[in-house]
Amino acid sequence: MKVAGFTFIRNAVKNDYPIVEAITSILPLCDEFVVALGNSDDGTDKLVEGINSPKIRIINTVWDDSLRDGGAVFAKETDKAFAAISPDADWAFYIQGDECVHEKYLPLIKKEMEDNLGDERMEGLLFKYLHFYGSYDYYGHSRRWYRREIRILRNKKGVQSYRDAQGFRIDGRKINVKLIDAYIYHYGWVKPPAGLKNKLLNFNTFYHDDNWIAENLPETFEFDYKNADRLIPFKGTHPAVMQKRIAATNWKLDVDLKTLAKKMTLRRRALQKIEDITGWRVSEYRNYKIIK
Repeated sequence: MKVAGFTFIRNAVKNDYPIVEAITSILPLCDEFVVALGNSDDGTDKLVEGINSPKIRIINTVWDDSLRDGGAVFAKETDKAFAAISPDADWAFYIQGDECVHEKYLPLIKKEMEDNLGDERMEGLLFKYLHFYGSYDYYGHSRRWYRREIRILRNKKGVQSYRDAQGFRIDGRKINVKLIDAYIYHYGWVKPPAGLKNKLLNFNTFYHDDNWIAENLPETFEFDYKNADRLIPFKGTHPAVMQKRIAATNWKLDVDLKTLAKKMTLRRRALQKIEDITGWRVSEYRNYKIIK
């Protein structure tokens, strides 16, 4: 069994993406790792090269900055990385620049790839998600946050990144997957208020035009942590690769969890109650088809 990792990244230093941690968190499972390195001006190339692994192969890309509708450029860059994977790879393990996998899940993930390798019906493996928010001590858990997404794909023709690279399709259809008992730790929203303001400004340049940004994110805009719906204290451990970054944290999340929960509408509270009791998320958007 041959496994290829792949990702895309641009200006990781400027935007404080834990790209080194993301790559190294799954590197033990990979025989090769393709990084689509976008045109950066902040030393991201040195950052990735500093991992110093013979498994890593960098392809230099130039982002099309005119693509400012729905994050389409993220999908384009993901497709470039996937296309560069060796054709003899069986599985392709995707990780984004603000995601990590805890080392405790690596044996299970490897076993799932081995066990499903011979089942051609199985086109991907579906992961659960923990979306950390504000700090490393809390994660968001409500209908605002997607619960699952495909991160391992069978290496076959027709695979394409979908919309803004959150998920994938094969020849335009949903991918047949198995839900596995492993989590992706998503750290994209773990920043101090000033950092999240900059994130929103940068992020939205890939979704909206200048007029929208000027109207919705003016210079006087200040980020408010209170739009998370519901935050839950995290009692577990973070991946070993994240420990140095976590130790350097120099801010505290200042938010009242009870007040935050009260901001949910009656309808959202009712739907969340159903999910908490039954595990069923009513009318959940699924960019995949669970067959096992």
